[in-house]
Amino acid sequence: MKLEEVKKVLIIGAGTMGQQIGLQCAMHGYETVYYDLSRQILDKAMERVARLARWYESTGRIPAGGLEEVLARISSSADPKEAATDVDFVSESVPEDPELKAKVFAQFNELCPERTVFTTNTSMLVPSMFAEASGRPDRLCALHFHDLRATTVVDVMPHEGTSPEVTELVRAFARSIGCIVIMLHRENNGYVFNTMLSSLFFSALTLASRGVASVEDIDRAWMGVTYMPMGPFGIMDQVGLSTVWTITDYWAKRTKDPQAQMNADFLKPYVERGDLGYKTGKGFYTYPNPAYQRQGFLDGVGS
Repeated sequence: MKLEEVKKVLIIGAGTMGQQIGLQCAMHGYETVYYDLSRQILDKAMERVARLARWYESTGRIPAGGLEEVLARISSSADPKEAATDVDFVSESVPEDPELKAKVFAQFNELCPERTVFTTNTSMLVPSMFAEASGRPDRLCALHFHDLRATTVVDVMPHEGTSPEVTELVRAFARSIGCIVIMLHRENNGYVFNTMLSSLFFSALTLASRGVASVEDIDRAWMGVTYMPMGPFGIMDQVGLSTVWTITDYWAKRTKDPQAQMNADFLKPYVERGDLGYKTGKGFYTYPNPAYQRQGFLDGVGS
């Protein structure tokens, strides 16, 4: 399949990242359908997509007068068969569980046209972990997005069984939706940026879980030296603490690393309370107006 033949995109998983990815596709002319487990989930997601689209319009990212046209390209369905009808390209953003991803791809392999290309937005897994289960390993590739509100950098990562033609199609598709493409020549858990970011998270969580310093002081150290607007715990709030915990706990159990498990256990109470970060209004910090954005924070006054 050639890029010009891609007309309809299916977003599997209408969470924060799925919402952003689908809107990015619709903004660049693609018919976009969201799928999730219930109508209730999808209705809330569509409200957030519309709100994000209005913000994009206010910043000029969607041209004045173009909002309705963009939103008209978007639909949603809790019926997997309906959602999969005539789709050319799939972007999956379900939780970071290889068995779940395998199950979801196997389900949609039965429902999507044979031509459909599958991509995964996994943050820390690699596509070979569920390629065979997908039913179309040659047409499966990782296309990983960061927070599209802030950056359009994406990673394209094939596995050994991905056909070169599909890899090139995924790269061309990413460029067609206005993204900066980072090509990986081999599978790597965490891609490029996330590999560096996960090391930062691990170090920060290790310091906190061992009681070396407070969350706020760890962030102050990072911000004060690098002049960044937030520290590692502020960044974790933006990513979502459920995502950070899921990834940390998965790799802790897989590697049997005691420190990694301590780090996961440090995060777990936040997840159990539902304090998931920015999206719930509370994580390590309270939103809006988190402490690290207040005057005097670096001096220990604004915490």
